[in-house]
Amino acid sequence: MHSHAHPHTGRILNWSLLATAVFVLIEIFAGFRGHSLALLSDAGHNATDALALLLAWFGLRQEARPPDERRTYGYQRAGVLTALVNAVTLIVISAWIIYEAAIRLAHPEPANYAIMAITALGGIVLNGSIVWGLHRTDKEDLNLRSALIHMLGDLIGSAAIVAGALVLHATGWYWVDPALSIAIAALIVWSACGVIGDSCNILLEALPRGLTLGDVKNEMRGVEGVLDIHDLHIWSLGSRSRALSCHVLIDDVPPSASTVILRRIQHLLADQYRIRHTTVQFEHLNCCPPEDVCAGHDADLHHDHHHDHDHGHSHERA
Repeated sequence: MHSHAHPHTGRILNWSLLATAVFVLIEIFAGFRGHSLALLSDAGHNATDALALLLAWFGLRQEARPPDERRTYGYQRAGVLTALVNAVTLIVISAWIIYEAAIRLAHPEPANYAIMAITALGGIVLNGSIVWGLHRTDKEDLNLRSALIHMLGDLIGSAAIVAGALVLHATGWYWVDPALSIAIAALIVWSACGVIGDSCNILLEALPRGLTLGDVKNEMRGVEGVLDIHDLHIWSLGSRSRALSCHVLIDDVPPSASTVILRRIQHLLADQYRIRHTTVQFEHLNCCPPEDVCAGHDADLHHDHHHDHDHGHSHERA
């Protein structure tokens, strides 16, 4: 099983990484020049965005590597690991922003609203372009999703800084700048926690989000020829692919008939639940030894079936 990194996605990540790195330098200069903690904290967040984009690019390259003798499932979880690192980095930098903002709230300092507004407008253009580009990529890829959350957080942060600059100009309330920093950081932490939860769910091989084990089992029991289902396990191989293994009880039928039942199960799982990597072991009704496996009648079934590519086509593996 393997996936192909779409060249369009790679180009978006390359361009986004370069533009973000340049903008970080601009924000650092503007933040010191304008005495704005909001700009400096946003520059710190943009720096982690650059790292997030770099990790996303690395994860995308790793996911595209085919399986080998040591990693028979391929490298799909490399993208999940980079997403987890990205999310943890977001939380760490947000904690630093909140700490600095708390200090600034206790000791407010004047900020140059004009520099804040102009620089943040540049951030809206940059981050908006990157968000738009990433939004057009694979929405199921957890790695790209974490990078998108980074950039979306910065887009919202830039818009908040522009609004804060206008309030600062109109009222002279110096506390608006650090208050904005805390609000931005809190939003980032909330988004990052979602990515961490999904990443851990995949790494722990938990049931994929949106599925209910009982529902899948009941649907499989409704397949013609299936008497019962047990030892059912469903997990995610990566952000986009799901796997299933189970024991299926059927009548004592010839192999040709059991193959028909197998195809029905596979089509159900692929069409209704997007599960295309299946390992099904048949057990016959009139053949149930103590080991709960029918010796000599296991339905020659360890099927790795219909692995989807990123481009919408599929292939069979024996």
